[in-house]
Amino acid sequence: MAALARELAKRHEVTVLTSRAANLPSHSIDGGVNVIRVPVFFRKDLATANFPSMMAYLPTAAWRGLLLRPGTHFDVINTHFVVPTGPVGAFLSFVGGIPNVLSIHGGDLYDPSKSMSPHRHAWLRAPIARMLRKATAVVGQSKDTNRRVSEIYGVHRDTGLIPLGIDRPRAPSGASRQQFGIPEDAFVMVTIGRQVPRKDTPQLVRAMAKSGIANAHLLVVGDGPEIPEIRRVAGELGVAERVHPLGMVSEEDKYRALQVSDIFASTSQHEGFGLVFLEAMAFGLPVVCYDRGGQVDFLTTNVTGHVVKLNDTDAFTQALIQLHASESLRATIRATNLQLVENFFIERCAERYEAVFESVMRRPVTGVPQREQRS
Repeated sequence: MAALARELAKRHEVTVLTSRAANLPSHSIDGGVNVIRVPVFFRKDLATANFPSMMAYLPTAAWRGLLLRPGTHFDVINTHFVVPTGPVGAFLSFVGGIPNVLSIHGGDLYDPSKSMSPHRHAWLRAPIARMLRKATAVVGQSKDTNRRVSEIYGVHRDTGLIPLGIDRPRAPSGASRQQFGIPEDAFVMVTIGRQVPRKDTPQLVRAMAKSGIANAHLLVVGDGPEIPEIRRVAGELGVAERVHPLGMVSEEDKYRALQVSDIFASTSQHEGFGLVFLEAMAFGLPVVCYDRGGQVDFLTTNVTGHVVKLNDTDAFTQALIQLHASESLRATIRATNLQLVENFFIERCAERYEAVFESVMRRPVTGVPQREQRS
């Protein structure tokens, strides 16, 4: 979302309304984007938000949004995530009489690892279905996410498909395996993401140990509540010295981790899209992952790496072994991934969103006060 906002700000006036956590400022200018952060309660860290903090966001964001005078200062609202931000975007669209493009991202509709996933509760499904129906336009980032709209929420409408985009990464200088405590001759796997149960990174540690690849090392980029379990499993299996939890790192250090790695691996149980797979492809890494989520739109076995049936740990382990054994296979996939990822950089994503915005601005906004469109 940040990359999209910065790209759009090159040609438009863009304001982002979001939550404030830790010591982030309440207002800043970031890459030409006017960023406004509202306080929320109960949130303890940057990596994760809990249910109370998401609920607290609704009134504070709605009130701050009203102060922005949406009906006078803006031509379109782009609401990202139907939960928790959906009600705020719908409210400001109604008050301001301006179009609301609702972007859905997967976990806001369906997260199999969470007991509070919206798809499990009728009291959440009903208001989400209402927001999906009333939005001026709905855009999903994958076929998997768009399918949930009708299958789970019973909403049958045209839903746009705009793959997410990433900034074109710039290879950092001075990247070395030594800075990560890894031998030069190691076979290096990397995984990136918030370390929450849905990512199931402990299973990846088990696959690495099961592979028997003696020189395999795993870089775990990202923080979260699963880090202690990752360490515990690594210790139990005798691979603690070869598993490297890095915590939250800068973009540059994340790119360094990708640059020194041989493959990207993820045992995530579901991804709405999977931006990290694109980042890996931008560094030419083969990708090994499961077949649940939006990544199946652009990842293919034996082309981009391996897409394995969900929780088929034997097949996943064999994929690691095969890629370790064949440097020539990794080189072939590297060339393919570097070519394919060109379609997923942020400039292409922004162009597609601009086309949607221009389309909805020509439509009447039903059920809300109308106003004269500005040129």
